[in-house]
Amino acid sequence: MHTQLVGDQELIRQYLRGSEAAFQKLILRHKNRVYTYIFMLVKDEHLAEDVFQDTFIKVINTLKRGKYNEEGKFLPWVMRIAHNLVIDHYRKKNKMPIVDGGEHFDILSTIKRTDMNAEENLILSQIHQDLRCLVDQLPREQQEVVRLRHFAGLSFKDIAEQTGVSINTALGRMRYALINLRKLMEEHRIVLTKG
Repeated sequence: MHTQLVGDQELIRQYLRGSEAAFQKLILRHKNRVYTYIFMLVKDEHLAEDVFQDTFIKVINTLKRGKYNEEGKFLPWVMRIAHNLVIDHYRKKNKMPIVDGGEHFDILSTIKRTDMNAEENLILSQIHQDLRCLVDQLPREQQEVVRLRHFAGLSFKDIAEQTGVSINTALGRMRYALINLRKLMEEHRIVLTKG
């Protein structure tokens, strides 16, 4: 019973004094939340597993270098590392997270994919392709909030935590992203509709 009451900070101290078991407890304590968060962003089990491993390698390296100083905020710190690794991955690949492992991602939750014929699927595919191009043209902070909100399904509170800004800033970025997307759609004469 007593070990369950040991806080993250104490487990970190024990780990830095040589206790691998303490670090294992730390990983077990937070594994589900961290992995689920990563999976929500990438929608791919293998990639999520890779990012999860990379996250904890980075955590270990940072702890061993004595660079960790987030008193009492271990989980948000780990989530930020995971978040940054996902962003880095997509920046390198120059592509965005996808939904359902298919070739489409779903920014417009109002568009349903069930019972669509080949022509509708083709139109939807074009809509998603157009959106991908448009979102890529947004400023980095706006791209990030659009991806986290519409692709990962995070709340603005979670987005604020992950990006280290206030909820109002996250909301503001989304508002500007939508304004900019509308402008881009007008400039490129893109109509995001199936009708």
